[in-house]
Formats: sequence, structure tokens, C-alpha cells
Amino acid sequence: MGDRSGLLRRFDPPPVRWAAGHRGVDLAAAPGTAVRAAAPGVVTFAGQVAGRPVVVVTHSGSGTPPLRTTYLPVAGSVPVGTGVAAGDTIGVLTGDRGHCPVDCLHWGLLRGDRYLDPLALLGSGRARLLPLDPA
Repeated sequence: MGDRSGLLRRFDPPPVRWAAGHRGVDLAAAPGTAVRAAAPGVVTFAGQVAGRPVVVVTHSGSGTPPLRTTYLPVAGSVPVGTGVAAGDTIGVLTGDRGHCPVDCLHWGLLRGDRYLDPLALLGSGRARLLPLDPA
């Protein structure tokens, strides 16, 4: 499942919103690793969700509703409301092997309540072709 880039697990959307799936990508990283914003935006959340530290960056100018990237388990180092550039440090990875065989960063991408492949921000997401005639 992993490769030399540190990618442990790819985005695997569930067939329906409430079903099992993988709503982001997992990247191998050691606790204490600086986590950086994938794109420019504003830190809109930094706190605990279900007992795990999470940072959310909202990317204005990315459509309606705007895209949001999520990073966990990450202890935020930037106050909510702070603008960040792509590559700015937003926190540090904490130790948590909740769903990875090794320490990892779970990186997500959402538009509204719909999960998307965050690798698409880097131009390396999976293309999904739909039939021209849905019948």
C-alpha cells in the first residue's frame, strides 16, 4: 500500500456518505514533524475532534463553498483566523497510530460536506470517469 513518497493509504470514498471508506490520504511521518499548509488560506479550526487534535484550513477563492483541508493528528501552532501561505507551518504531528501501522498524517479535503481526494491539489489525484449516458 505504501510507496517511497510516504503515501501509506490513498483516498477511497465510500459508495454512500454513511458507509465505510477512507476520506483522505495517510502520509507516513514521525511525531514532532512540522505540518505545512497545502495551499494558501485561513486557519478556521484548531482543536480536538473525538479526542484527536485537528487543524482545518479554509481556502478562499476556491469556489462555493470553499475548499477546506484537514490535518490530523496535528497540534496547531497558528491561532484560528490567521492567514497562511502554501508551505507555512500550521502545527506538529502528534503520536497516534489510530488507523495506520506507523505514525502518519491523515490529510483530508472537503467542499461543504463532500470529501474529495486531497492529492488532486497536487495534480496527482485519481481520475474518475463517468459514463456519458447514465442510463
